Amino acid sequence: MKHTRSIFLILLLFFSSCAEPKENIDDLKLEGLWSLQIMEVRDSITNTWSEWRDGMQGFLLYDDKGNMALHLTLKDYEKTDLSFPNFDDSISIDALKHLTGSYAYFGKYEINDKKDYVQHSRISHSNPGEWNKIVKRYYSFNGDTLIISPMEKENASLRLKWTRY
Repeated sequence: MKHTRSIFLILLLFFSSCAEPKENIDDLKLEGLWSLQIMEVRDSITNTWSEWRDGMQGFLLYDDKGNMALHLTLKDYEKTDLSFPNFDDSISIDALKHLTGSYAYFGKYEINDKKDYVQHSRISHSNPGEWNKIVKRYYSFNGDTLIISPMEKENASLRLKWTRY
């Protein structure tokens, strides 16, 4: 009986290792709506992290069809008495300045073969100069926290920590 059980376990282990590889669990964990907990910048001299620009807020969305969206704003961006007419050129200078505190883009995403970064192929962007650009982001998980770090040199000192919304 012991030998039969041992043979069965050996065969089970052998055949399970021959099975088709499953999708990386981190890929599946990436999908969903994420809320920004903190955006940090690393000091190049002390190598310490501090909150960027006195705080940011926002959302990051990855769906199961390869679509993604990002919206970042200054903290309490929505708490304003300024008026914002839609599709009207009568917006005040103060309102225009306030709008610069919002950063958004939409696009497609792919996870690279090595599974250490996600590529965002932007379709649109709040900055017209960033339309149709491709950016790469390192990603990792610390428990239930998604950590995203830009790969491009000019933003490499940033780190964004997200939790599921």
